[in-house]
Amino acid sequence: MTWLNGLFIYVILWWLVLFMVLPWGVRPPEVLEEGHMAGAPDKPRMWLKMAVTTLVAGLFWLIAFAIMESGLLSFRAPT
Repeated sequence: MTWLNGLFIYVILWWLVLFMVLPWGVRPPEVLEEGHMAGAPDKPRMWLKMAVTTLVAGLFWLIAFAIMESGLLSFRAPT
């Protein structure tokens, strides 16, 4: 795997994990202020979600890298 392939795989994994982590801990505000949407989360904690996403995507990338480098899974055409 080249560094560019590894980067592309990591970015794709990062976005997939982010969309899985986004709903965690989302609660609507108890008191709705005027001008705020009712479905907007009270405290979205995006920095925490991005940190968790980065760590989990890194773990998934390491697993994918190990599988591809070990030869268990190959995306190359058989010769």
